[in-house]
Amino acid sequence: MEVYSSDNQRDQTEVVKQFFANNGKALAVGAVIGIAALVGWRFWVNHQQNNALASSDHYQQLVSTLKSDNPASIQALSSFVDHEKNSYGALASLTLAKTYIDKHDLANAEKTLAQGLNDSSDPSLQAVIRLRLARVQSELKTPDAALKTLDGVKGDNWAGIAADIRGDVLLNKGDKQGAAAAWRQGMKSEVSPALKQMMQTKLNNFS
Repeated sequence: MEVYSSDNQRDQTEVVKQFFANNGKALAVGAVIGIAALVGWRFWVNHQQNNALASSDHYQQLVSTLKSDNPASIQALSSFVDHEKNSYGALASLTLAKTYIDKHDLANAEKTLAQGLNDSSDPSLQAVIRLRLARVQSELKTPDAALKTLDGVKGDNWAGIAADIRGDVLLNKGDKQGAAAAWRQGMKSEVSPALKQMMQTKLNNFS
């Protein structure tokens, strides 16, 4: 057994030596690549964090100086929305859209919100943008587009608000029964007492 064990160990040693002789260069290259990938990943994470901080600071600066009667400040925020394809750009789209709505420029408000929706990957932010967009589309007399936008709202937290808006859109479209059904469904959701009372008041108007 000892002879067998000694021979077996020598065989294993030779196999290991041969393996490294044949693959040592590849292993060394692989190790270098692995280290480089790790360093690159850390650099990318730091870069992303730095970019996020810069975007946050820039966003807050633009919002603090935004004035509806100052075209330059509106243009600066619009440029930010165009170039920041992230959550800060999406947040800016909500602020910019409100400015357009205040100026009764619903077409630009719709365009800005649609852009913000495409730029955001956060489900909650997407839901808020969709709710605002649906309101604008309803005001633009495009109820079918508004209803399609509401179909994309996900999450139980937003179901009641979406139902309230859906009811308004359907009522504007002339579908009173559909509107009433939407409000009844909305009242079954987790909504604030104020919103529930508002939907109940709308329903009472049909009786």
